[in-house]
Amino acid sequence: MKLISSRSALILIVIAQFLGTSLWFAGNAVASEIGALLGEPELIASITSTVQFGFIIGTFFYAFFAIPDRFPPGDVFFFSAVLAACFNILVVLLPFQLYYILFCRFLVGFFLAGIYPVGMKIAADYFEKGLGAALGFLVGALVLGTAFPHLINGLGLQLSWKIIFWITSALAILGGALVGFFVPDGPYRKSNPKFDVSLLPRLSKINALKSAASGYFGHMWELYTFWAFIPMVIAFLSEGSFSSSKISILSFFVIAVGGISCAVGGLISQKTGSKKVALFSLIGSGICCIFLLVAPSVPVSIWIIFLLIWGILVTADSPQFSTLVSQSVPAEFKGTALTLVNSMGFALSIVSIQFGQFLQNWLPIDQALALLVVGPLTGILLFRFFAKKKRPLPEAS
Repeated sequence: MKLISSRSALILIVIAQFLGTSLWFAGNAVASEIGALLGEPELIASITSTVQFGFIIGTFFYAFFAIPDRFPPGDVFFFSAVLAACFNILVVLLPFQLYYILFCRFLVGFFLAGIYPVGMKIAADYFEKGLGAALGFLVGALVLGTAFPHLINGLGLQLSWKIIFWITSALAILGGALVGFFVPDGPYRKSNPKFDVSLLPRLSKINALKSAASGYFGHMWELYTFWAFIPMVIAFLSEGSFSSSKISILSFFVIAVGGISCAVGGLISQKTGSKKVALFSLIGSGICCIFLLVAPSVPVSIWIIFLLIWGILVTADSPQFSTLVSQSVPAEFKGTALTLVNSMGFALSIVSIQFGQFLQNWLPIDQALALLVVGPLTGILLFRFFAKKKRPLPEAS
C-alpha cells in the first residue's frame, strides 16, 4: 500500500477513532430504554462498568501478547473494529436478556482495546515530531464521543435502542475500513515480531515510562469519576432548580469542551513541549477539585464557568501523557506501552468511581469529589520522582 502524508493519515485516524469508539457509548445512550424494558432502572451503571471492564481485560491481553507491535496496526484496528461491531449488534439479535447484553457489551469493550490505544500507536508511527498535537486530536474525538449521550438525553431524542446499535456498528465497521484499507504502516513503525513473555517486566524498569505513566494514572483517577458524577454535581450546585434536560445539556458542554482542549493543548505542546502542557493541566484540574468546596457559595454563572474550566483542564493532559509514554520507549514497543498504560489507567478509574460513590454515603458530593485531588497530587509527585532517575532503554529481543 502506498504511503500517504502524515496529515492525511491523521485525518483518517481521527475520523475512524470517533466512528469506532461510538460503540463505547452506544449503551449509555439507550441504557434507560433497555433498563425500562428489562425492569432494571439502574442498568446504566452495569452497562458502563461492563464495557470498561472488557476494555481493561482487552488492553492487558493486547499488551501482554504485544499485538499492536507484532502485527500491522492497521490490520489490528480493522479486525478489532469489525469484531467489536459484531458483538455490538448481537445485543439486538440474541434473546433480549440481561446476561446476553452484558456479555456482548463486555466483548465490545474487549475489542475496543484494538481501536483506541492502537489508533494512538498508528499516529505515533506517522509523527516523530508533533505527536502531542496528533494525539490531542485523537483523544479529543474520544471525549466528544463520551459527551454525546448527554446531548441525546438533553435534546429528548426518542431513538429506538435497536437503531442506535445498528448505526454504531455500521459506523465502527466504516471506521475500521478507513484505517485498514487507506492507512498503511507509518514511516516510523518498527516491528517487534517475536512474542517475549519478559517484555512487560522489562518495560516496568524504564523510569521515563514510569514517570509518564504516573502522571497519566493521576489524571485517570480524577477524569472518569468527574465525568461520571458531573450530572449529580450540577444538580447539587443548582439546588434542584435545573430540569433534567438542562442538566444533561450542561453535562454535555462540560465534557465536550474537553475535546476542544485536547486539540488546543496538542497544538500548544508543539511550542512548549508535552511535559509542560500535561503538568499545567494536571495541576490546574487538581486546584479545581479543591475549588469545588466553595462552588456552592458562588453565583450560578460563576460555578458554570468553573465547571467548564474544569472540563478543559481535566482532559488536556491525557494526550500529552500518552505522548510521553510513546516517547519513553523504543519504537518497536510503543504499541505495547500505550496499551498497557491504558489498561492500568482504566482499571484505576473504576476504583476511583467506586470510591467516590462510597464516600457519598457520608459526605456531600462536593466534599467527596474534592478528595479527587489525591490523584493529581500523587501523579505530579511520582512524575517528578521517576523523571529524576535515569535508566537505559531495553533492547529488542
